[in-house]
Amino acid sequence: MQITDPKYGNYVQILKEELVPAMGCTEPAALAYAAALARKELGLCPDRVLVEVSGNIVKNVKSVVVPNTGGLKGIEAAAAAGIIAGKSEKKLEVIAEVSGEQKKEIEAYLKSARFEVQMADTGRIFDIIVTCFSGASSAKIQIADFHTNVVLAEKDGKILYSNDGKREEKGTDRSLLSVESIIDFADTLRIEDVREIIERQIAFNSAISAEGLRGHYGANIGRVLKGYGKNIKIRAKAAAAAGSDARMSGCELPVIILSGSGNQGMTASLPVIEYAKELKADHESLIRSLVVADLITVHLKTGIGRLSAYCGVVSAGAGAGAGIAYLHGGRMEEIAHTIVNALAIDSGIVCDGAKPSCAAKIATAVDVGIMGYEMYKNGQQFYGGDGIIAKGVENTIKNINRLGKEGMKETDKEIIRIMLNE
Repeated sequence: MQITDPKYGNYVQILKEELVPAMGCTEPAALAYAAALARKELGLCPDRVLVEVSGNIVKNVKSVVVPNTGGLKGIEAAAAAGIIAGKSEKKLEVIAEVSGEQKKEIEAYLKSARFEVQMADTGRIFDIIVTCFSGASSAKIQIADFHTNVVLAEKDGKILYSNDGKREEKGTDRSLLSVESIIDFADTLRIEDVREIIERQIAFNSAISAEGLRGHYGANIGRVLKGYGKNIKIRAKAAAAAGSDARMSGCELPVIILSGSGNQGMTASLPVIEYAKELKADHESLIRSLVVADLITVHLKTGIGRLSAYCGVVSAGAGAGAGIAYLHGGRMEEIAHTIVNALAIDSGIVCDGAKPSCAAKIATAVDVGIMGYEMYKNGQQFYGGDGIIAKGVENTIKNINRLGKEGMKETDKEIIRIMLNE
């Protein structure tokens, strides 16, 4: 791919759009962001808060610790944090800077204000509507379809902003991605075009992974895996799992997200970083390999959508496998087989929300991504016609997209009903 090719610039832009920092799980962060914006429009602290959310937001906020709240969980905690301490200009890092006094204020506010949570009956998979009231005044903010997409702002019933209900995510067209062109892009990449964002990914995600291995978070999956030994495959799984251990349990360190998810961002990147250490790869090779892992993950996830019953780390684990294959010198044949092999194994993992067990699912997805590559090296593969696998990597990806977006709609609804004890 030539640097002058329009697709080259598009791929650089996709990376810039995807690899952004977030504090804590992205759905609670989006909820806190909406609440901070609503409080800002209202102009004073509300005495009543109505939160309307789609089922998938319930699923991903219900069981995760909201960072910088002293260990609080849930929808009300995320909204309260945004109202009391949120800095809306920081978007998904909206509650990254919370003082000790503000943490006490958040807890007190949850007791003094009236919170009401309702299901949003809008038909959207991703929908957050926060309405803040103070006396006769009110302010409403709606975020829909992805984490920072404000589609409506109202003050006292007057519309301040509306994008007419557009549902498509803004940004560069992800349908331009293909496995072959991603590899071509990585091969011809001018490192300076992505150095800053990739090095930030390495630094941020490595830091929270190290914290997860040091501390006691969630079920400590990373620490459990580390006890298995020092094999590179174990270290790769432990690094990714440890980052999720910390993040799901309220660690106050940011991560670089991918496809709107910190767990996917860590799953795609941390195993590749560990393998680069093992192979003593030069820094440029690591950057190119991470670009492969990142873009393959986005490519796999684009056709599924931001939220689904199909666990997102399955795509990221395959992306990590692709990045590891590239780091070893693999190109189209090796990477295509790695992806297909991986997707054939673990595409049945369901998403039942953000919580400590995400770390174990990450470890599984990374293991499968590595296995996909190891199968290829040993002359083994899964073939088109084996279940949902089709001949050709892009055809397999289309099948997986169909499974995740269409086939698992009812599964998603049933998971939400189970989680709500209905």
